Amino acid sequence: MTALIPKLFSSSTTQSAFLWVGILYFAEGFPFGLFFDAMPVYFRIHGVSLQEIGLMSAAGLAWTFKVFWAPAVDALGQRRSWIVSCQCLLAMCIAAFIAVHPESSMPTIWILLVILAVLSATQDIAIDAYTIELLDEKQLGIANGIRVAAYRVALIGSGGLFIVIAGLTGWNWAFLGTAFMIGVYAMICAKAPIPQFTRRQMHTVTDAVVSPLRQLSAMPGFVFVMLFILAFKLGDMAMGPMVKPFWVDQEFTPIQIGLVPGTVGVICTIAGAMIGGIYTSRWGIFTALWVFGLLQAGSNLVYAGVAAMPASISLMYMASVSESLTAGLGTAPFMALLMRLCDKTHAATQFALLSALFGFSRSISGMFSGWGAENLGYSTYFTLTFFIALPAFALLPWIQCALKARQWPSHDLSSVVESKQNKMGFF
Repeated sequence: MTALIPKLFSSSTTQSAFLWVGILYFAEGFPFGLFFDAMPVYFRIHGVSLQEIGLMSAAGLAWTFKVFWAPAVDALGQRRSWIVSCQCLLAMCIAAFIAVHPESSMPTIWILLVILAVLSATQDIAIDAYTIELLDEKQLGIANGIRVAAYRVALIGSGGLFIVIAGLTGWNWAFLGTAFMIGVYAMICAKAPIPQFTRRQMHTVTDAVVSPLRQLSAMPGFVFVMLFILAFKLGDMAMGPMVKPFWVDQEFTPIQIGLVPGTVGVICTIAGAMIGGIYTSRWGIFTALWVFGLLQAGSNLVYAGVAAMPASISLMYMASVSESLTAGLGTAPFMALLMRLCDKTHAATQFALLSALFGFSRSISGMFSGWGAENLGYSTYFTLTFFIALPAFALLPWIQCALKARQWPSHDLSSVVESKQNKMGFF
């Protein structure tokens, strides 16, 4: 099967770099979508309370604590080996859900959820670091549009089609098919090229842990930058865990949920990500964060308005499209920011730390989201998430200073490849 993978995949052209960004971020997004999008539907349909669904986000703290084992990914082995190993183990973990049921085996399900989150978070560390090594600074805007788009395509599979398949054939067949697909994907990712960037070998704890943290803390306004990363997605993350249960409580079927917020909504996010990536490259990260961040926060009010009205299919569709489109717009410059703040040598540790901060926001806000929706009602809670998103914008001046201070070395990957090819006699 691996022999069928195009030779382009193993080349180092700019085009193939973008291609691998798409391939790898599909792999990164799939288990994440399964955890945060499909599992709440699975639990709610099987009678699990909103508060317990919200508490499920506690298992997602693996995406926050991954910073503690990220130095191992920097110091040991190849990024590609980490990626493929995690995918093989993820396939086995997902297949294990066939043997349990939420009505009688919740402790076992919680264990599997934690394992799923840890493996997915570790894969994220390796993929993010691999991508930072692979890309040139000039490629970040477009690459992050592709990144977010591929990630959201994965969510169509795990948060949309997975639910549709479960509604048509049963949950066990959906879990089995997902496990098989991830196993096949591991074979594809085993062919990923080694980036041109050469990492310095790290032999000490100082090399692996202290140096990357010291580099980050030296940036201007370090504390305010960290607070911004915590806060920028807070409103979005606080609402997210309750969106799918809201659809269930509005008496939509698994097929409808899979096709609309899980598929149509994700396609809108892809469109937003591509638009966001293009305009991030044109406007710059700072301006894009302002414009797209405000649109992202405002979309929460659309869901709040729909929740206050009588159930309506058209209004639900409108809310899903609005939320998904603006989520894509806001994510593209945010991911570009995180990558810009990283040094290529310590990419795994630094990006893991930065992404862990907004992962912490997702997990903590998610843990309380069930309580908020259950006690305040969906409409009031969704309105509250809009106001939660606003403090981040007061911190944007410090982001501008940090962006000016964190410049990547300027080099064009395609010109480097062309030079090597000339030396080897290809032209």
